[in-house]
Amino acid sequence: MPLFDTHCHLDDPRFADDRAAVIERAIAAGVERMTTIGCADTPDAVGRALDIAKAAPERITATVGVHPHDASKLDDALFAALEAAAHDPLVVAIGETGLDYHYDHSPRPAQQAALRRQIALARAVGKPLVIHTRSAPEDTLAILRDERARDVGGIIHCFSEDAPFAKAALDLGFVSSFSGIATFRSAEAVREAARALPSDAILVETDAPYLAPIPHRGRRNEPAYVEHTAALLARERGEAREAFDAATFANALRVYGLA
Repeated sequence: MPLFDTHCHLDDPRFADDRAAVIERAIAAGVERMTTIGCADTPDAVGRALDIAKAAPERITATVGVHPHDASKLDDALFAALEAAAHDPLVVAIGETGLDYHYDHSPRPAQQAALRRQIALARAVGKPLVIHTRSAPEDTLAILRDERARDVGGIIHCFSEDAPFAKAALDLGFVSSFSGIATFRSAEAVREAARALPSDAILVETDAPYLAPIPHRGRRNEPAYVEHTAALLARERGEAREAFDAATFANALRVYGLA
């Protein structure tokens, strides 16, 4: 069955020298679809992910957004660029946006304001959200609830919380996407969440070039490696691999409005 890497960063400089080969390796590994995530810190950066998708629209879609690390840079000019790009048919979601209280590269009020503003954009264009949340579970859920993010739903990307959080997010219309973190020995709470969710609420991703799964941990990650996360999660859930892959692929198509 085909795989869908729902979250990778193909515009990352670490792919500059061999991006085409990375995409070919993914296809050879059964990854039929990829969504490359836009994380812009200037208006000119908004189109980078979208340009990659336009070069292979049958395989690759894109998002546009401002990462919480760069939330303090979300001024009117950058927001206008996001808004313009958000209407492109190859843009399937807004994000990644969210809250990161672990690194706090932007002040927390700026992160919260940027998240609220991007939720409003998602609701305006009728596209789902890709949410980054780290060390901020309560505030993330509160803002999603307050800003009526349920109207568009979306994805908790690179899931690193616990089962109660996953269920609370699902109640707000957000499925959970599992990265290579799920393969790490220390991530039992993440695996528990994956076991607890219904089959229509799970996605798989790489977050490449970050967080390569075992057995590639410590190396540059790439979309082909989503296979390892999918295999691990199917085993954890006690599901046949073919059924798991079919479900996660269908889920990705549904959430991204590609079905």
